[in-house]
Amino acid sequence: MNNYFLSEETLVDFLKLLDNDYTVFFPVKRDTNRFFTKFDPTLLAETGGEGTEKGIVIGEVRTSDPVKMFYTKPREKIAEDFQDTIPITEEKPFCIIGVKACDLKGFRIQDRVFGEDEYKDPFYIRKREENFIIASDCTFAIDTCYCLALGINPFPQDNFDLSLSEITGGFVVETGSEKGQSLVEQNSSLFIEAKDEQLSERDGRRKSVIKEVKNNIKRENIPDQDTLEGAVQKNYNASLWKEEAQSCVECGACNTVCPTCHCFLIYDQMDAEGMARLRVWDSCMIKNFAQVAGGANPRPELWMRLRNRFEKKFDFFPKISNTYACTGCGRCISACPAKIDIRKVLRRLVENVSK
Repeated sequence: MNNYFLSEETLVDFLKLLDNDYTVFFPVKRDTNRFFTKFDPTLLAETGGEGTEKGIVIGEVRTSDPVKMFYTKPREKIAEDFQDTIPITEEKPFCIIGVKACDLKGFRIQDRVFGEDEYKDPFYIRKREENFIIASDCTFAIDTCYCLALGINPFPQDNFDLSLSEITGGFVVETGSEKGQSLVEQNSSLFIEAKDEQLSERDGRRKSVIKEVKNNIKRENIPDQDTLEGAVQKNYNASLWKEEAQSCVECGACNTVCPTCHCFLIYDQMDAEGMARLRVWDSCMIKNFAQVAGGANPRPELWMRLRNRFEKKFDFFPKISNTYACTGCGRCISACPAKIDIRKVLRRLVENVSK
């Protein structure tokens, strides 16, 4: 990995350059939320526009929408009529700017599910190969951030092509892949070698954000990932599942916003133009998620489905891939209308084990 400096003045030139080869998306801020939007030069007029949809926010914190939506869409056509070819709609590959470390960790799970073992998803694999990820540091933490508890720093370390770290006057640019290094070399007029003081400023800012996340973890008494091993299984028949599920409205928001959740439903649809096979996101919190054709359901009770969600994230994936399927992004906390707090559930799991 090599480090360069990109000035604020050349940022727009860099984005326009990317727009030649990619459909570019970057985060903008609206009120207190951040969302990915398609590149539009007019949105760059007010960098970081407070309370508006104007202005790119490369730093700050993760967006409300997870990056997985670019790779497995909430609803997409995967076959039409009885053709063998895969329907492809994108004219150009895409470049996503401002991807945070919690979403980058999500790739570990998504790659495991869609890109490894015997059965692979050609849609997902193609997008992972063709598209370009420009990650960025978090420049502060919000109160739902707890990534450090899951062993993730609030700055990119892998699974990116380039990474941007905000410093005075611009960004430290770190290359994370051959594709990223090649892009920098082909556009060397935009990048200069990063100075030691610039790297020092970047590291200092990172330490500041780490401190904020640590304060969140201490305030909420969030257990470290090392203490979570076996906690779900040891609490498999505990009363906490029923207690925590009492307020759940079965909306599936926690699954939708999660960067690692990946379950889907396939169905066929026919209209006057022909037949299509569609794939849509599914949620393990919905009653008929595991229901089979005969009507039987291995998880008929809501509390069982809540337990299943935690079992898969904190027991199943550590066993098969040696990583927790949670990134500490806190999106599920913000999205849940019933205010079910994953941090509280994890805390209760560990407390029960220690009794």
